[in-house]
Amino acid sequence: MAAPDSTVDLADIAAITRLKYRYLRCLDTKQWDDFASCFAADATADYNGLVFEDPVQLVDYMRANMGEGVLTMHQAHHPEIDIDPEDPDAASGRWYLHDKVIVDKFRFALEGGAFYTDRYVRTADGWRIQHTGYRRTFEMSWNLDDPAGMKVHGPGEHVHA
Repeated sequence: MAAPDSTVDLADIAAITRLKYRYLRCLDTKQWDDFASCFAADATADYNGLVFEDPVQLVDYMRANMGEGVLTMHQAHHPEIDIDPEDPDAASGRWYLHDKVIVDKFRFALEGGAFYTDRYVRTADGWRIQHTGYRRTFEMSWNLDDPAGMKVHGPGEHVHA
């Protein structure tokens, strides 16, 4: 991936980084309207095979499945962000994800790692996510009452779909 070649690129990269962090924060704090505002109108997503064809479907799913009683932590780091040299209003990014999910009601816990691959588009309201998704590097899940029964899944496998 090419290094940024101007201060405009650096400002855009900083704005995209803030966008990704806002996406994660709003997901974990269940701020669904702010989460929805992270996406372009034509946004899509693919979380290791859990596919969404539009942002409304994605936000509705997260609201229904990641709401009250679902404790989450999503951390993305090691960003690799590139502004498209042919179109300065388009960019791509790759992030390393570390996530945890705890659902006390079902005595369920999950922890994993993945690589996000994103596309971004500049809109009248600033940068927005046009596509997001990840592929797992690993995922561990266990019953909170039986941590010794932990199950480990390798790349490409998941238990959340």
